[in-house]
Amino acid sequence: MDNLHRELLKIEDLTVDFSTRQGIIHAVRSVNFQINTREILGIVGESGSGKSVSMLSVMNLLAENAVVKSGSIRFEGKELSTAHLSTKQEKKEHEKMMMGIRGKEIGMVFQDPMTYLNPVLKIGVQMTEGIRKHKKCSKEEAWKQAVRLLEQVGISNPEKRMKQYPYEFSGGMRQRIIIAAALACDPKLLIADEPTTALDVTVQAQILSLIEQSVKGMGASAIVITHDLGVVAELCDKIIIMYGGEIVERGTVREIFKETKHPYTRGLLDSIGKIEEERVPLHYIPGTPPNLLNLNTGCAFCSRCNKAMKICKDYKPCETIFSEEHSCSCWLYCKDKAQELVEAQERERQKEV
Repeated sequence: MDNLHRELLKIEDLTVDFSTRQGIIHAVRSVNFQINTREILGIVGESGSGKSVSMLSVMNLLAENAVVKSGSIRFEGKELSTAHLSTKQEKKEHEKMMMGIRGKEIGMVFQDPMTYLNPVLKIGVQMTEGIRKHKKCSKEEAWKQAVRLLEQVGISNPEKRMKQYPYEFSGGMRQRIIIAAALACDPKLLIADEPTTALDVTVQAQILSLIEQSVKGMGASAIVITHDLGVVAELCDKIIIMYGGEIVERGTVREIFKETKHPYTRGLLDSIGKIEEERVPLHYIPGTPPNLLNLNTGCAFCSRCNKAMKICKDYKPCETIFSEEHSCSCWLYCKDKAQELVEAQERERQKEV
């Protein structure tokens, strides 16, 4: 691999559970992927598919009731996963390392700006805090840099805006401020969690363009989490489709849109309305996302799939590789192995009889 596109972040066998009064929620199950330098990766799926939890695991910002059961998260060779930590001292040292990575090497744009911005502090105070911490510069230098950043993300009269509170900005403006803050220390990786949620179409396009220009201008990489395939079509190089805590399909933008394999991916694509089609009923995926407290042993999507076979409920599908980037986990593409399993299951049943 050339130096322009070397490995930046690699996740292997990531499994995350949440302990609740009702039981164990299996939020992320054996997730594997990597992103290289100068790439923009989209992670797509319905709510509860494990998209955000996977990325919060990278940042070590999971809730207290979450446990990283297994897996490796390597960022430029540094292990970020907490799965191997056992003592309080190890966890303390790991968090100290993460405090130097968050904001400086990995920036994050959160879904709701108001959960990130402190409503009682002026924007200038919040913008300069991270810059001073990571860049070790004076208050005046941090202020000047923050003003430049606000100007770069399209906020007019930035000097005046720095002295205002979050409530004085529109939703789109607040999102721009979050992006500016995330980019303040020139991170190598930007993670954007549903960056266009609750914004009107015009502002959405502006925010996506801003992310693309900012990331490519710095020579950085980005991971964009969304439920909207239209967003990743415009912005990303590669796409991962998640369902029920697992990756069901991955590939380049062209492969996902033009050579779709998994029935769930096809359902998502068919759900996108087309302007040129008049009086055509809007397609939807029947049923609801799986109960992560009580998953079957097979494919999580089988209860909603119009192509489901008997084997889908009982056995986890194998991964079929179609190209260097494109793969899919579905029994439709490994029917020979499926038949072998069905026959073996039948032989075992006959022995019991």
